[in-house]
Amino acid sequence: MRISQVLKVKGDDVAVISREASVSDALGQLAFRGVGALVVSEDGITPQGIVSERDIVRALHVVGPSVVDQNVASVMTSLVRTCSPDDGIDTLMSLMTDLRVRHLPVVVDGRRVGIVSIGDVVKARIDELERDRVELVEYISAR
Repeated sequence: MRISQVLKVKGDDVAVISREASVSDALGQLAFRGVGALVVSEDGITPQGIVSERDIVRALHVVGPSVVDQNVASVMTSLVRTCSPDDGIDTLMSLMTDLRVRHLPVVVDGRRVGIVSIGDVVKARIDELERDRVELVEYISAR
């Protein structure tokens, strides 16, 4: 299964925030949207970073409560790991595990076209295994 198939089911909506927005604004967006990460982008299209709950918690530990008044650029991950719609689920599972990341923007020609989380990847893999199970049961029953 390819990431493009995951996006067909999930959709291409991506929560985006500016580098200059406050960490407090980022927390509000994470809570409001019910997501674990926001893509940081000034134009809303080109990923410049990613800020996750994990990034904010780490900054909170180091800086303290005043971190919420800082801008997103001060806590975001600047090295954005991305994937392509053509990437396979198994490859992405390995990549996310190896990099210890939970969210990867899906990018084509430098432009974001979606985002996948580890939850999306696991759900897609479980759905794939369930389809295989049903097909095997039908095959066995037909014999």
